[in-house]
Amino acid sequence: MRIQRMMAPIAALALALLASGAQAAEIKVLASTAVKTTLEELAPQFEKATGNKVDLTFAPAAALKVKIDEGAAFDVAILAAGVTDSLSGSGKIDTPPTTIAHSGIGVAIRKGAPKPDISTSGAFKQALLNAKSIGFTAAGATGAYLKTLFEKLGIADELKPKIKLLPGAAGEAAASGEVEMGMTQISEILPYAGAELLGPLPADIQSYTYFSAAISTVSKESDVAKAFIKFLAAPQALAVIKAKGMEPG
Repeated sequence: MRIQRMMAPIAALALALLASGAQAAEIKVLASTAVKTTLEELAPQFEKATGNKVDLTFAPAAALKVKIDEGAAFDVAILAAGVTDSLSGSGKIDTPPTTIAHSGIGVAIRKGAPKPDISTSGAFKQALLNAKSIGFTAAGATGAYLKTLFEKLGIADELKPKIKLLPGAAGEAAASGEVEMGMTQISEILPYAGAELLGPLPADIQSYTYFSAAISTVSKESDVAKAFIKFLAAPQALAVIKAKGMEPG
């Protein structure tokens, strides 16, 4: 019964599109890596329900903004809210964007490794000082926030020799043992079987990133793009969003 209830909105969406005489189309979606696992599960559901295709491209939000500014073609952008706000200001996307989900920063360690205490800001600070290596992605909002946080905690100079700016995923780097502690969005840690989520940052120093979806102002498939965004914000998507380490809205 629960599965039937979850599928009902999907069927309703499909019927609405069919009733409108919409033809099958393909939309190109540029999305932050933080929402990768969520979209990889929800996009096929949308395709099955509507007959439309979703072409997904993932990269850090800052890198995708550069591509969009350079003229990359897309129908939907799902990026950190600050980035979509900037694109709104430059006329690249329709407004207002739709907030899809938000995620906090987590700490990843190699599965089976000792688990230092990070339950308080003081314990987190000490765990960083004790770690042999710390990694996070240089580009994006998380990296910028962490650099500010280390300054706030008064340990920026002490951490400099052990920080590794990663070209790839922090969760993957922790899983492989490349770094002892990796920090990134929680949704970017859970996909790696060899990594373990040590925990989120303590509440008093946590930072949440909100991800918004918006349609290109020059999209030729704006109706399908709107339907896709509506699908991502609908009740049936909530369970998937939560399972992937994010929170709706």
